[in-house]
Amino acid sequence: MSLSASLWAASADLAAEALAHPFVTGIADGTLPRERFAGYVAQDAFFLEAFARGYALGVAHSPDRATLDVFADLLAGVRAELRLHAGYAERWGIDLAAVTPAPATLAYTDFLLATASLGGVAVTCAAMVPCMRLYAHLGRSLAGRATGDYTEWVDTYADGAFEELAGTLERLLDATGADAPRADTAAVRGAYRRAMQLEVGFFTAAWAG
Repeated sequence: MSLSASLWAASADLAAEALAHPFVTGIADGTLPRERFAGYVAQDAFFLEAFARGYALGVAHSPDRATLDVFADLLAGVRAELRLHAGYAERWGIDLAAVTPAPATLAYTDFLLATASLGGVAVTCAAMVPCMRLYAHLGRSLAGRATGDYTEWVDTYADGAFEELAGTLERLLDATGADAPRADTAAVRGAYRRAMQLEVGFFTAAWAG
């Protein structure tokens, strides 16, 4: 089993918790109150800007051209997600420029940027993979049964292009983390688990409104 597959399997409990979360099930069946989704869009746009900066830090700390190219390609993928949020914001009158980040959002963005700033590529990947893998998992799990206003959200994360981005980041994690020293491997596992916990916390905060 690859490192990324092992880490995902070790957090299967959190993946299941996310899929069964009332915020996510509300997206799937279209019953999520509009104001809660609007609040989520605003917070997630703030988060994604930090996520993009995490990739940019990955570019800056890349030890070789191949790693640099991977991070640069992934950064382009975040820009596509931000366009999705901008579309929602335009249709629903959400002012993304006036977002005040919630504590759960700041906890996640602070964790990502602190991790990426340290410059360890494997640990940076471990902190960022859960967002990509979890959303691809949610998209595939909900594909074909989403109804209402949020089908575009499900379709975006169920799309094969998003799955490919998640796989690209996982392959970089596998390449950089498999031969890491024992201390670094512990840091990789800790970063992955922490990011998964923060993902669930983000949904909980969005559900609470």
